[in-house]
Amino acid sequence: MTSQRLSSAGLFALALAIALVLAPRTIANAQSQQAASGRGLEGTWRVEVTLRDCNTGAPLGSPFRSLLSFARGGTMTETTARFSPALRGPGHGIWQQTQGSTFSSTLEAFLYNPAGVWIEWQRLTQTIEIGDDPNTWTANAHNEIFDTNDNLLVSGCSTAVGHRID
Repeated sequence: MTSQRLSSAGLFALALAIALVLAPRTIANAQSQQAASGRGLEGTWRVEVTLRDCNTGAPLGSPFRSLLSFARGGTMTETTARFSPALRGPGHGIWQQTQGSTFSSTLEAFLYNPAGVWIEWQRLTQTIEIGDDPNTWTANAHNEIFDTNDNLLVSGCSTAVGHRID
């Protein structure tokens, strides 16, 4: 029988190979535990949005509903009841955790006239804070509408309260 000894470099290579195999499982398990515990932003949320005067914070009309879905990896989609689906497409965007239970997101959507012609686009940038209840969040947002040449036409503010859809 021949006995083989691994060199230091061989041991390092073996340890590295094992770590590379186990690391994705460890990360996936941590993400699954976070999702299972109800913590984090991933998932779909029923959101009540209130447009507000940026200077005073006073509400501008009645609240309306939106649905926001935050996917693993930092993408998101949104649909709102504020506009007819014939006048506004769904929002698509990105999100990230900024600190602890605070997140930021940005989404964009196309706006159309009644004839179905693209006339403007909307950008919504918001800061989201998950409170003590992991199934509820609040947000402050900045809304902008641009023409098709990317000229800012109007901007505004809003607040929102999100409830996780179970």
